[in-house]
Amino acid sequence: MPALPRPTSGPGSRYTARAATTRRRPNHHHTNIAALSHILTNRDLWLVQMLHEHRVLTTHQIARLAYTSLRSAQRRLRALHQHAILDSFRPLTATGSAPEHYTLGPAGAALLAAHAGLDTAALGWRPTHTGRIAYSPSLGHDLGVNDLLTHLAAHTRTTPDTGLPVWLSERSAARRWSDLIRPDAYAHWHDGDRLLPFFLEYDTGSQPLARVEAKLTGYAAFVTATNTHPALLIHTRTQSRDQALRNRLAQSARELNLHVATSSADFTTVRPWGPWWTPLQPGARRLTLTDLANQWPGLSPASGLEPTAADNALTLPISPLPPAVPQAQS
Repeated sequence: MPALPRPTSGPGSRYTARAATTRRRPNHHHTNIAALSHILTNRDLWLVQMLHEHRVLTTHQIARLAYTSLRSAQRRLRALHQHAILDSFRPLTATGSAPEHYTLGPAGAALLAAHAGLDTAALGWRPTHTGRIAYSPSLGHDLGVNDLLTHLAAHTRTTPDTGLPVWLSERSAARRWSDLIRPDAYAHWHDGDRLLPFFLEYDTGSQPLARVEAKLTGYAAFVTATNTHPALLIHTRTQSRDQALRNRLAQSARELNLHVATSSADFTTVRPWGPWWTPLQPGARRLTLTDLANQWPGLSPASGLEPTAADNALTLPISPLPPAVPQAQS
């Protein structure tokens, strides 16, 4: 793997959530972006795009998607951080220590803008980018969404016929469908010739049950307006919250003719594709994502995925898996 050039000197910082500690590092305002573009690998460029799309990924999530070992991921991520291609922070935890949380750094933002032929301002990136993410009240929610979907995407590395070929972030979904719905993600699960297109609602228990129920009206309006029919997966933190939602939503989902399944982190922490998803219907049993695709043959991908004249290189969907990496770079 090519080595990165030595950066110039100056100030920089690393954030620790809930305790604003900083660490000095070289200044990258004068980093030669053209030189970096000749040195960075395709996997590095993919990671820059992924962090623009999904805002924050932990070391473990990145390793799961793109590396053969955690150690090789840590080594490369530290090098990218040193040159401000990535920024990072590490939240405080009650016990133990959290993994490094990576975001888009200033050199990475400049590099991404250059590749897209846009100004850096068009990315929405600001010098306070990492700090805002580190202290955001939605950080736990965003990491939960990303953890669930990185597990699904990475499954194709061990089972090539399955995986997640499409994964849109909350921001990308809002860009396409915010007039009707605002899902936490949209994705396609595939297993051979079976496809499960789905919206994801990642429920942390902070919203009243009535507010979650009200979202179903928007999804029904989307189905009617677009004549497409993705599934809706609702993921909760606990089995008790899952059961409360099921009791509240079952009748509305049936009346609105929505295909809804629920699960909780009590089951999905390691193998979220497994038989943990229960359709909202009386007597339903837990199914795999593939089983859901079989049970709901009328599903179809959401409209609005095709590129339009309003799209640019940064608004088009990116593959959740990196380009093929030579063995020497693993």
